[in-house]
Amino acid sequence: MIVGGGDASCEAESYDPIRPDEALAQAYDGITAVVGRLDDAGLQRATRCRGWVIADLLLHVLGDAQRALVTLASPVDGPADVDDVSYWRDFPGDDENATRQAWWVRRSAAAFDRPTGIVALWRDTAPAAVRAATSADPEGYVTTQGHVLRVPDFLATLTTEAAVHHLDLTLELPDAPPPGPLAVRVAVATMDGLLSDDTVRPGAWDDHDFLLKATGGVPLTDRDRLELGESAGWFPLLG
Repeated sequence: MIVGGGDASCEAESYDPIRPDEALAQAYDGITAVVGRLDDAGLQRATRCRGWVIADLLLHVLGDAQRALVTLASPVDGPADVDDVSYWRDFPGDDENATRQAWWVRRSAAAFDRPTGIVALWRDTAPAAVRAATSADPEGYVTTQGHVLRVPDFLATLTTEAAVHHLDLTLELPDAPPPGPLAVRVAVATMDGLLSDDTVRPGAWDDHDFLLKATGGVPLTDRDRLELGESAGWFPLLG
């Protein structure tokens, strides 16, 4: 995945390419910075994910880190059938599947003696996933969720989900640190890829606004819909 770039002579802002493993490390470190300072009571605060408290949502992201360890240790032959953007277009987003997943996560989180036990497991697993990402062949392919992806694209999907859920975690934590800029850039690039080419993002949105509205964490306002026009019907881009 290449994020940013462009001709240095252009007036538009340009960025250096991002190393996918560095973006993932920043995404996971950001989540640790949020949950690592919370006690059991704090981990039971609400999130932007309906029906989930912070401990539940952390367990969901922990599942991604665990999946990364298995996926990166099991390379496959190419070619890829999806990239870091088209992967999300084919992802199950129906209400029935979401309800089953939400219920499974809540029950699994409740099996821990204390919510802080999930944090302890996250602290062990997330860095291991990042180390596996750093060691993975950037020219290689992996399979996950029924698809084959290039390793950098797979890492980008993990980063996008972590950055978005970082924002979801902070609903009742106004002083929590935000997700890191590299992680946000990867997630924003994903959302940009899911939009139609002629869509212009409302000027009042910063990157965090975009991510929250693109994933349904914050609803579109009447002004947003007016500025987006027909493109408003694309939202949320991810459920």
